[in-house]
Amino acid sequence: LARLNPSFDSLGSVTAGNASSINDGAAAVMMMSEAKARALNLPVLARIRAFASVGVDPALMGIAPVYATRRCLERVGWQLAEVDLIEANEAFAAQALSVGKMLEWDERRVNVNGGAIALGHPIGASGCRILVSLVHEMVKRNARKGLATLCIGGGQGVALTIERDE
Repeated sequence: LARLNPSFDSLGSVTAGNASSINDGAAAVMMMSEAKARALNLPVLARIRAFASVGVDPALMGIAPVYATRRCLERVGWQLAEVDLIEANEAFAAQALSVGKMLEWDERRVNVNGGAIALGHPIGASGCRILVSLVHEMVKRNARKGLATLCIGGGQGVALTIERDE
């Protein structure tokens, strides 16, 4: 990995070895009211508790999830330590490490099955992929509170908190 050339800047640290690969992919999420789910005899896997979308200087787009996460947690009234599982997009290793350091989260609760560097980054489907991975892992572990967050080109960051019934 150390021999790979930098991808964006000749003095940079981002290479093909520590960046998420851009992949094909598709995803869908079905959202509806609890009443509608019950009428269709569908299980309610989780409830959206809060969301946030923020913008930062496009040159700093990788850290936008920090601000989106903080705003989202403030809106729902949770502390990060209360969140059982986190799915966070990893655009690049340096970006993912920076977000983790700034939020001071417990890495053992983040991307427990791998993130975009390991799984790939189907650009248009990544948000759904992150949310679906989070929901299914919460079901598997009987976790109650989850957070999904990612950066978006142009300086945007988004975060979503979900909760499952006890």
